[in-house]
Amino acid sequence: MTTGHGGNGADGWSAAVRERLGLGRLLPLGDTADGAWLAERAATTALRRAAADVPGATLGRLRLCLADPGSADPPAVKPPPSALPPGVLRIEGDFSAVGGEPLPDVAERLRTALHAHAVDRLGLRVTEVDLRVTALLEEGPTADPGSGGGESSGAAAPVGATAVAPRGTAAVIAANVPGVAHLSGSLGSAVLVTTGHVRVELATAAGHHPPEVARAVGRAVSAALPSHPTVAVLITAVDVPG
Repeated sequence: MTTGHGGNGADGWSAAVRERLGLGRLLPLGDTADGAWLAERAATTALRRAAADVPGATLGRLRLCLADPGSADPPAVKPPPSALPPGVLRIEGDFSAVGGEPLPDVAERLRTALHAHAVDRLGLRVTEVDLRVTALLEEGPTADPGSGGGESSGAAAPVGATAVAPRGTAAVIAANVPGVAHLSGSLGSAVLVTTGHVRVELATAAGHHPPEVARAVGRAVSAALPSHPTVAVLITAVDVPG
Protein backbone atom coordinates (compact mmCIF):
# COMPACT_ATOMS: atom_id res chain seq x y z
CA MET A 1 0.00 0.00 0.00
CA THR A 2 2.74 2.40 0.99
CA THR A 3 4.90 1.36 -1.95
CA GLY A 4 2.09 1.91 -4.41
CA HIS A 5 1.33 5.38 -3.03
CA GLY A 6 5.00 6.35 -3.20
CA GLY A 7 5.21 5.18 -6.81
CA ASN A 8 2.24 7.30 -7.83
CA GLY A 9 3.76 10.31 -6.10
CA ALA A 10 7.09 9.75 -7.85
CA ASP A 11 5.35 9.38 -11.19
CA GLY A 12 3.44 12.60 -10.61
CA TRP A 13 6.60 14.45 -9.60
CA SER A 14 8.46 13.13 -12.66
CA ALA A 15 5.64 14.19 -14.96
CA ALA A 16 5.66 17.67 -13.42
CA VAL A 17 9.43 17.98 -13.92
CA ARG A 18 9.15 16.84 -17.55
CA GLU A 19 6.37 19.36 -18.14
CA ARG A 20 8.37 22.19 -16.55
CA LEU A 21 11.55 21.35 -18.47
CA GLY A 22 9.55 21.07 -21.68
CA LEU A 23 8.61 24.75 -21.46
CA GLY A 24 12.24 25.78 -21.90
CA ARG A 25 13.35 29.19 -20.69
CA LEU A 26 10.70 31.59 -19.45
CA LEU A 27 11.33 34.63 -21.63
CA PRO A 28 10.45 38.20 -20.57
CA LEU A 29 7.51 39.45 -22.62
CA GLY A 30 6.86 43.13 -23.24
CA ASP A 31 8.29 45.75 -20.90
CA THR A 32 9.55 45.51 -17.34
CA ALA A 33 6.27 46.72 -15.88
CA ASP A 34 4.14 44.20 -17.80
CA GLY A 35 4.89 41.27 -15.47
CA ALA A 36 4.61 38.81 -18.35
CA TRP A 37 6.68 35.88 -19.58
CA LEU A 38 6.47 33.55 -22.58
CA ALA A 39 7.66 29.96 -22.53
CA GLU A 40 10.55 29.38 -24.93
CA ARG A 41 8.79 26.29 -26.28
CA ALA A 42 5.80 28.41 -27.29
CA ALA A 43 8.09 30.98 -28.92
CA THR A 44 10.16 28.47 -30.88
CA THR A 45 7.05 26.63 -32.08
CA ALA A 46 5.66 29.89 -33.48
CA LEU A 47 9.02 30.88 -34.97
CA ARG A 48 9.39 27.52 -36.70
CA ARG A 49 6.04 28.03 -38.37
CA ALA A 50 7.21 31.41 -39.64
CA ALA A 51 10.51 29.93 -40.85
CA ALA A 52 8.68 27.20 -42.77
CA ASP A 53 7.45 29.89 -45.17
CA VAL A 54 10.99 31.04 -46.02
CA PRO A 55 12.09 29.50 -49.34
CA GLY A 56 15.51 27.92 -49.61
CA ALA A 57 16.09 27.34 -45.89
CA THR A 58 15.29 24.62 -43.38
CA LEU A 59 15.59 25.67 -39.76
CA GLY A 60 17.38 23.35 -37.34
CA ARG A 61 18.43 24.16 -33.77
CA LEU A 62 16.71 27.21 -32.34
CA ARG A 63 17.02 28.89 -28.96
CA LEU A 64 16.29 32.24 -27.33
CA CYS A 65 18.28 33.84 -24.53
CA LEU A 66 19.10 37.23 -23.05
CA ALA A 67 21.28 39.23 -25.42
CA ASP A 68 23.09 40.89 -22.50
CA PRO A 69 22.33 39.28 -19.13
CA GLY A 70 24.29 41.97 -17.31
CA SER A 71 21.95 44.72 -18.50
CA ALA A 72 18.67 42.95 -17.67
CA ASP A 73 16.31 44.87 -15.40
CA PRO A 74 14.78 43.61 -12.16
CA PRO A 75 11.15 42.56 -12.75
CA ALA A 76 8.41 44.85 -11.49
CA VAL A 77 6.51 41.88 -10.07
CA LYS A 78 7.52 38.55 -8.58
CA PRO A 79 8.45 36.34 -11.57
CA PRO A 80 7.59 32.67 -12.12
CA PRO A 81 10.24 30.20 -10.92
CA SER A 82 13.49 30.40 -12.92
CA ALA A 83 12.12 33.09 -15.25
CA LEU A 84 14.64 35.29 -17.03
CA PRO A 85 14.68 38.93 -15.91
CA PRO A 86 13.31 41.57 -18.29
CA GLY A 87 15.82 42.42 -20.97
CA VAL A 88 16.44 42.33 -24.70
CA LEU A 89 16.69 38.90 -26.31
CA ARG A 90 18.82 37.10 -28.83
CA ILE A 91 17.73 34.34 -31.24
CA GLU A 92 20.33 31.73 -32.11
CA GLY A 93 19.75 29.08 -34.75
CA ASP A 94 21.16 26.70 -37.34
CA PHE A 95 19.75 26.15 -40.80
CA SER A 96 20.29 24.13 -43.96
CA ALA A 97 20.21 25.97 -47.27
CA VAL A 98 19.37 24.87 -50.79
CA GLY A 99 22.27 25.40 -53.19
CA GLY A 100 22.08 27.79 -56.11
CA GLU A 101 21.58 31.03 -54.17
CA PRO A 102 24.13 33.10 -52.22
CA LEU A 103 24.06 32.00 -48.57
CA PRO A 104 24.01 35.57 -47.19
CA ASP A 105 20.76 36.19 -49.10
CA VAL A 106 19.12 33.06 -47.69
CA ALA A 107 20.35 33.85 -44.18
CA GLU A 108 19.07 37.43 -44.36
CA ARG A 109 15.66 36.26 -45.55
CA LEU A 110 15.39 33.80 -42.66
CA ARG A 111 16.76 36.33 -40.17
CA THR A 112 14.20 38.93 -41.25
CA ALA A 113 11.32 36.46 -40.93
CA LEU A 114 12.34 35.30 -37.46
CA HIS A 115 12.92 38.82 -36.15
CA ALA A 116 9.65 40.18 -37.55
CA HIS A 117 7.60 37.32 -36.12
CA ALA A 118 9.29 37.48 -32.72
CA VAL A 119 8.81 41.24 -32.39
CA ASP A 120 5.56 41.94 -34.23
CA ARG A 121 3.60 38.76 -33.61
CA LEU A 122 4.91 37.53 -30.25
CA GLY A 123 5.89 40.85 -28.68
CA LEU A 124 9.38 39.75 -27.68
CA ARG A 125 12.14 42.38 -27.42
CA VAL A 126 14.55 40.69 -29.83
CA THR A 127 17.52 42.77 -30.96
CA GLU A 128 19.82 40.07 -32.37
CA VAL A 129 19.32 37.06 -34.64
CA ASP A 130 22.44 34.92 -35.06
CA LEU A 131 22.17 32.19 -37.70
CA ARG A 132 24.69 29.58 -38.81
CA VAL A 133 24.43 27.44 -41.93
CA THR A 134 25.19 23.81 -41.15
CA ALA A 135 24.46 22.04 -44.43
CA LEU A 136 23.84 22.61 -48.14
CA LEU A 137 20.92 20.75 -49.71
CA GLU A 138 20.62 19.76 -53.35
CA GLU A 139 16.83 19.95 -53.19
CA GLY A 140 14.22 21.69 -51.08
CA PRO A 141 13.02 20.16 -47.82
CA THR A 142 10.71 17.18 -48.12
CA ALA A 143 9.15 17.56 -44.69
CA ASP A 144 5.63 18.92 -44.45
CA PRO A 145 5.95 22.65 -43.65
CA GLY A 146 2.93 22.32 -41.39
CA SER A 147 4.95 20.13 -39.06
CA GLY A 148 6.71 23.22 -37.69
CA GLY A 149 10.26 22.42 -38.77
CA GLY A 150 10.78 19.48 -36.48
CA GLU A 151 7.92 19.91 -34.03
CA SER A 152 5.77 16.84 -33.63
CA SER A 153 2.64 16.83 -35.77
CA GLY A 154 1.02 14.03 -33.78
CA ALA A 155 -2.22 14.24 -31.88
CA ALA A 156 -0.62 14.87 -28.49
CA ALA A 157 -0.99 18.44 -27.25
CA PRO A 158 2.32 20.35 -27.00
CA VAL A 159 3.75 21.16 -23.60
CA GLY A 160 1.82 23.96 -21.93
CA ALA A 161 -1.20 23.68 -24.22
CA THR A 162 -3.36 21.40 -22.06
CA ALA A 163 -6.42 23.20 -20.72
CA VAL A 164 -7.08 23.43 -16.98
CA ALA A 165 -10.54 24.22 -15.63
CA PRO A 166 -10.64 27.55 -13.73
CA ARG A 167 -11.15 27.29 -9.97
CA GLY A 168 -11.50 30.32 -7.74
CA THR A 169 -12.22 33.96 -8.41
CA ALA A 170 -8.84 34.86 -9.90
CA ALA A 171 -8.91 31.87 -12.23
CA VAL A 172 -12.43 32.56 -13.48
CA ILE A 173 -11.59 36.22 -14.08
CA ALA A 174 -8.42 35.34 -15.98
CA ALA A 175 -10.06 32.63 -18.07
CA ASN A 176 -12.72 35.06 -19.29
CA VAL A 177 -10.39 37.81 -20.49
CA PRO A 178 -10.63 38.16 -24.30
CA GLY A 179 -7.73 36.41 -25.98
CA VAL A 180 -7.28 33.74 -23.30
CA ALA A 181 -7.78 30.35 -24.95
CA HIS A 182 -7.61 28.52 -21.63
CA LEU A 183 -5.63 28.28 -18.42
CA SER A 184 -2.73 25.81 -18.23
CA GLY A 185 -0.86 24.25 -15.35
CA SER A 186 2.73 23.38 -16.28
CA LEU A 187 4.14 24.80 -13.05
CA GLY A 188 1.68 22.89 -10.87
CA SER A 189 -1.20 25.34 -10.57
CA ALA A 190 -2.90 27.40 -13.26
CA VAL A 191 -3.44 30.23 -10.78
CA LEU A 192 -1.36 30.57 -7.63
CA VAL A 193 -2.60 33.12 -5.11
CA THR A 194 -0.22 34.23 -2.35
CA THR A 195 -0.12 37.27 -0.08
CA GLY A 196 -0.16 40.33 -2.31
CA HIS A 197 0.61 38.41 -5.49
CA VAL A 198 -1.02 36.15 -8.08
CA ARG A 199 0.63 34.03 -10.77
CA VAL A 200 -1.50 33.08 -13.77
CA GLU A 201 -0.54 30.52 -16.40
CA LEU A 202 -2.43 30.48 -19.69
CA ALA A 203 -2.51 29.95 -23.44
CA THR A 204 -3.50 32.70 -25.86
CA ALA A 205 -6.03 32.30 -28.65
CA ALA A 206 -5.29 32.68 -32.34
CA GLY A 207 -5.50 36.26 -33.57
CA HIS A 208 -4.57 37.86 -30.24
CA HIS A 209 -1.30 39.59 -29.36
CA PRO A 210 0.29 37.83 -26.36
CA PRO A 211 1.54 40.97 -24.54
CA GLU A 212 -1.86 42.63 -24.82
CA VAL A 213 -3.59 39.55 -23.44
CA ALA A 214 -1.10 39.34 -20.56
CA ARG A 215 -1.60 43.00 -19.65
CA ALA A 216 -5.38 42.63 -19.79
CA VAL A 217 -5.26 39.57 -17.54
CA GLY A 218 -3.04 41.37 -15.04
CA ARG A 219 -5.36 44.37 -14.86
CA ALA A 220 -8.52 42.27 -14.60
CA VAL A 221 -7.25 39.94 -11.88
CA SER A 222 -5.74 42.74 -9.79
CA ALA A 223 -8.92 44.82 -10.02
CA ALA A 224 -11.19 41.90 -9.12
CA LEU A 225 -9.45 40.95 -5.86
CA PRO A 226 -9.89 43.08 -2.70
CA SER A 227 -6.15 43.28 -2.02
CA HIS A 228 -5.38 44.41 -5.61
CA PRO A 229 -2.30 42.15 -5.79
CA THR A 230 0.51 42.28 -8.30
CA VAL A 231 0.02 39.75 -11.09
CA ALA A 232 2.56 37.76 -13.06
CA VAL A 233 1.36 36.08 -16.27
CA LEU A 234 3.10 33.12 -17.89
CA ILE A 235 1.99 32.27 -21.43
CA THR A 236 2.75 28.63 -22.26
CA ALA A 237 1.19 28.41 -25.74
CA VAL A 238 0.11 30.89 -28.40
CA ASP A 239 -2.28 30.89 -31.35
CA VAL A 240 -4.42 28.12 -29.86
CA PRO A 241 -7.35 27.47 -32.24
CA GLY A 242 -10.77 28.48 -30.98
